[in-house]
Formats: sequence, C-alpha cells, structure tokens
Amino acid sequence: MPTTVSAQMDGLVDRLTAGAVSWAGMSYSDRAALIGRTRESVAAASEAWVQAALTAKGISSATAEAEEWLSGPFPTINAVDQYSASLLALARGESPLRGVAPRSAPGGRAAVRMLPRTATDRLLYSGITADLWLRPGVRRDDAERRARPACEPGASPAGVGVVLGAGNVTAIGPMDVLDSLVVHGRPAILKLNPTFSGLLEAYAAALAPLIAADLVAVVNGGAEVGADLVAHPGISHVHVTGSAATHDAIVWGPEPRTSDDTGRRSKPGKPDTPARPRLDKPVTSELGGVSPIIIVPGRWSARDLRFQAEHVASLKVHNAGHNCVAAQIVIMPADWDQRDDFVAELHAAFERIPPRDNWYPGSSASEDRARTAYPDGTTAGATFLAEVTPETSQDLLTTEYFGRVLGLTSLPGKPADYLRSAVAFANTRLAGTLGATIIVAPQQRRRLGSSFDEAVEDLRYGAIGINIWSGIAFLDPRLSWGAFPGGTLKDVGSGIGRVHNSGFVPDVERVVATGPFRPFPRSLVGGELSLLPVPPWFATARTARQTARAFTRYATRPTPARLAAVLAHAVRA
Repeated sequence: MPTTVSAQMDGLVDRLTAGAVSWAGMSYSDRAALIGRTRESVAAASEAWVQAALTAKGISSATAEAEEWLSGPFPTINAVDQYSASLLALARGESPLRGVAPRSAPGGRAAVRMLPRTATDRLLYSGITADLWLRPGVRRDDAERRARPACEPGASPAGVGVVLGAGNVTAIGPMDVLDSLVVHGRPAILKLNPTFSGLLEAYAAALAPLIAADLVAVVNGGAEVGADLVAHPGISHVHVTGSAATHDAIVWGPEPRTSDDTGRRSKPGKPDTPARPRLDKPVTSELGGVSPIIIVPGRWSARDLRFQAEHVASLKVHNAGHNCVAAQIVIMPADWDQRDDFVAELHAAFERIPPRDNWYPGSSASEDRARTAYPDGTTAGATFLAEVTPETSQDLLTTEYFGRVLGLTSLPGKPADYLRSAVAFANTRLAGTLGATIIVAPQQRRRLGSSFDEAVEDLRYGAIGINIWSGIAFLDPRLSWGAFPGGTLKDVGSGIGRVHNSGFVPDVERVVATGPFRPFPRSLVGGELSLLPVPPWFATARTARQTARAFTRYATRPTPARLAAVLAHAVRA
C-alpha cells in the first residue's frame, strides 16, 4: 500500500463503500467468523507489532516492552474475541448481556457488571470489578433488549468512516477501527499518526482479513492527508484521537478569528470559533485532559504508603506520561497527618523507577514550560513535581502536559467534607472529563458509607477507578471508553461519544472499576477477597515483561498451561 492516499483516495473510499454494503448484508454469524479470522492475524503479527512500537518510540527496556504488549496486541486480540462472542450471541437469538449481573448504582441508576464475567476473569482479574453505569432513567432490562450493533443484518449500509489514529498507544487505532465496523457498521480508513508510520506493515498484517474484505484500509500521511480524507464526500463519519486543539482545527478550521461580520462568534474562555463548523459530518472524539488522583485520608501502614506511592508513580511514568489518562494532579487532604510521609514515599518511588525518556513530539518543550511556570518544583527520578495552590495555580489544572509532570495539591476538611471538596475541585477546576482515580483504604470506605457513594456519583468522569487506574476502562473492550457525556463541538472537553463496548450496551454514562487497596497476600488482612499481586502495569513489577507476553499468548490461544504461565509470572511480580 502506498504511503499516502492522495492519488488513490477515491479508490479507497469506493472499495470501502462496497464493503459497507457487504457488511450490512452479512448475518451475525458471518460477521463473527470474519472477525474471528482477524484474531489469528493479530496474533501472528503481534511480535512484529511490539518491536515496531519500540522502534517508533526509541525505547528498549523490559518495562517498556511490557507496556507495548499490554497496550497493543493484547487488548486488540481481546476486542476481537469479545466482539465475536457478542455477535455469536445475537446469532443465537440471545442478548450479549444475557447472564450479566444486574447492579444498582447511586442516583437510582441501573448498571451492568461487565467484569468479571467468567471463572477465568476471577483468576486473572482477582478482586477487580467493573460496572457500566447507564444514564439516569435507562432501565437495565431495556438496555439488555437494545444491546445490539447500530447496523443490523439487512439494514442500510452505514457509510465509510475515517479514524485519525493516536500517536501514543498502539492499540487505539486498530480498536477504534473495530469499533467503527462492528458497533456502528462503518468500514473505516485508519490514517496513522506520523509517530506510528513505521507500524503500517504490522497493522496491515494484523488486520489483513478485514483489509481483504474491503472493510478496513490503513494509510500513512500527515495533516494534509488527514484533511483531505475528512473532507472527502464519500466519508460519512470522522473519529479523532488527540487534543482538543486538534479537534477544533478539524471541525472549525485552523485559524479562528475574533467576532466580526463573517459570522464568527466567541466562546467564553476559549479561542473564537466560527458560528458554523467547517466540517459538515458527524465527529466523535477522545481528547484526554488533566486526570486527577484523589487520595482519601486514613491510617495507612508503612507498606501501604509505599505501595500506593508506587501506584501513583506508575500512573505517571507509564508510557513516559504520554497517555490521555496519565496522572497529572494528586489531590490530598491538607489535614492528613500522613500527607508528608506519602509525598516522601512518592518522591522515593520516582527515584527507584528506572527513568523513562521523552519520545512523543513536543513533550520535552512541555516539561520546560512546567519548570518555568513552577520554579519551586523538584525533580524525582525523571519526573518534575510541583506543589499547586488551588487559589493561585492554573496551568497544571488546565493544561494537559502529556509528559513527566505531576502536580500536588491539598484541600482542607474532615474526610467526608474533604472528599466532597475534592470531587467539586476535579469537576470545576480541572480540564477534561476522561478519567479519574480514587485511592481509599477499605476501612475508610466503609466508614464513609453513603458519603463515598455520593462522591463517586458526583464525580463527572467517563472512567472512574477506585484503587485501580481508570485506564482499565480502555484496556478491556467489554468496558466503554470515552469522556463523561456533555461535550459539544463548540466546547468539546475530553471528547464526544464512546468506543469499544463489545457488549453493545446502550446509553452508557461512565465506567466505575474497583480494585484491591493492597496486593496479595496483604489484601486478605483488610478483608479484600483478592489474589492479585503487584499489577503488571506497575512500573515496579519485576516480571512485567514475562507477564505481559504470557497474557497475550493466553489471549491468542487459551489453554490451562498458558493460564498457569500467566499466574506463575504474575505472582512473582
């Protein structure tokens, strides 16, 4: 395939338009069979995929390799499996949500528990649960009845989409293409971010069955190629992963001006935008933001302090901080008598973790801006930490640094009052609504009771992790990934719409995932029924590379021996 699409754009769109007709006419079982063949091609390409990713990022450490397995081939294979399972359920006349445990969520919401669903889940995700909260007023039985793709067999073709791929995590583009095709019925052209141009061959091999069926195309190219694609009359939908500035440039144009007789109008606190978007087709997006870590005070042991400091540090250094839900601001109680101890452990954790070099374009300049804005900040390991005073600091609260920068701030109040203040602070002072993490000891959560549940309900983020990284909502395709509802083209925030959601659950408001506060065996001391050791996404996990490869091998071909290998590596982490 050529490295640009300018000469063959019409041909690509024509091929995928024919593919849309073919897909719309396929039965559920035929769709499942085709998606299932993709499983084998992703598995066969996985080694080349990971090596191409490491080359693109210029990194080679064991920790980095583990990250590439867990955020590249592994979730993509998992997505293929989960979509196939849902399509086969529909082929049997069943809802993909049959057998899923119904849940109640705060505020009278209905929820569905998507993780765990199987006995294997209970081993691999021991102690981890994840619920999809439905929007207020949506009944669980109604959701089960409506759990099906937008383009059912025999429906009119849904057109052709363009996926403007991310340049930081290699699973994003392929999983967004699968979402476009399976959930919405739209074959898609995946335009790679230039940072991942070297992955074209690996992606083409991984997605070969869908490419051969004229349901997917993968192309390289810069901003001009992307602009030509989104403007093509044969494209019916655009999906963007990137920054809000990138989204606005695509939708409104690259050079917004002040209000004048051209009909442009100003948005409060934002650059002026035209009254009508330049792009005249539907757009969905995932755009990141400033992700908070909310610490709920309690009496933590020395090992708790160390473990949770490593937890927070891992959420910062993963992928060198080049993640849309990388930790950027830690909110702590000012009156917590262990605050200074925790901050000291956090600095020590960054010092212990092998430094990760910047590789994403512009990230070093972004860090330099942070050092200028916060001259009293300190460096621990390779991470710059700055104390943020809520009354005066703005930059760390409103600018996604996408790098090795972490802010620390404190709020007053007793636990319940502090938690309400922390949630309000995250909702009103921080940019974006993509992901937030709360860290709370089980005893303190029980003491807070309904106050804690109310705080989670009030926290307006599309993915909320309780003692677990909110990024799990991205990694497991049974969950749903995207900003909290409310983004608009004129004020997009962290994006519009959601992706993945292999069970086709309608009207998802958010994902709420919960993990153990302590690793096994200490988890049992606090009454947590979890056998999960140090998670493989922790930067301090000693067997992360072996565990990540074993996870992928097991996903490729599940056998008892491969499951045992995953568990053997994991318990040594």
